[in-house]
Amino acid sequence: MCPELYDPRLGYDPARKLTDGDVQDLKPEGWWGDDGKLFREFHFDSYPACVDFAVRVAALAEARGHHPDLHIYFRKVRVNYFTHDAGGVTALDLENARAVSALWDEVSGAREAGA
Repeated sequence: MCPELYDPRLGYDPARKLTDGDVQDLKPEGWWGDDGKLFREFHFDSYPACVDFAVRVAALAEARGHHPDLHIYFRKVRVNYFTHDAGGVTALDLENARAVSALWDEVSGAREAGA
């Protein structure tokens, strides 16, 4: 965000917001940056598995105090991170995306072991 265009009444904190280039360089494997958001889609064999994963992500978010937008589809969950009060992606979003990736590794490893 250009400092000369920044309006403090918006409540955004441009000092915390990462540039799109920083997001691209620092995003965890499997994550994508698009229009100031950080997101990843996780694919499942069934709708109940999607819901279970979304509930686990919600519990993780609650414990960490930073909440993504969750979108549950038939066999996929999309997780979007965006720090609203900063007006974009911050280091906190990247940290939490890494935590969700670790949860995915745990869940998908358990699914493969049970297969």
